[in-house]
Amino acid sequence: MGKISVETCKIEGLKIITPAVYEDSRGYFMETYNQNDFTEAGIDVVFVQDNQSASSKNVLRGLHFQINHPQDKLVRVIKGSVYDVAVDLRKGSGTFGEWFGVELSESNKKQFYIPKGFAHGFYVMSDFAEFTYKCSDFYHPNDEGGIRFDDSDIGVEWPFENKDALILSEKDTKWGGFKEYLEKY
Repeated sequence: MGKISVETCKIEGLKIITPAVYEDSRGYFMETYNQNDFTEAGIDVVFVQDNQSASSKNVLRGLHFQINHPQDKLVRVIKGSVYDVAVDLRKGSGTFGEWFGVELSESNKKQFYIPKGFAHGFYVMSDFAEFTYKCSDFYHPNDEGGIRFDDSDIGVEWPFENKDALILSEKDTKWGGFKEYLEKY
């Protein structure tokens, strides 16, 4: 191994991955994904789809989850910085309903592994951010669920200064809270 370092998080299953970065006068090189290294680190997942999004400052996407086709995700930022959050929705987990957040940026080059059974979202802290992620299942348009980003029962401590400046999609303004999630699922 040695090409990546893996940090466990306070919620079992979540992992922060820092790749080895080789810099010289030309710039840098890093492997963003090597199946052998990830398997050796205990992340033995087959990813089938890569996605990328671009967002401006104050965009908040989430908290999203897949209902019938859950996905493991490996997320990272290639431009700018975001605050990335995962919420444990695994019934029977000792951390059910708890959240964990990490800053991902082009400068720290960290990746965040989020296994199946979590809601996920991120807030853009820089003027612009490009976000990319690998998924272990294909996107199914009618399979998306969500929980309000500001639900008080979960209590995510987002780093935004002004809630009124947030930019949300219409669907992200309509999700119910954690209590509604528990009633529905």
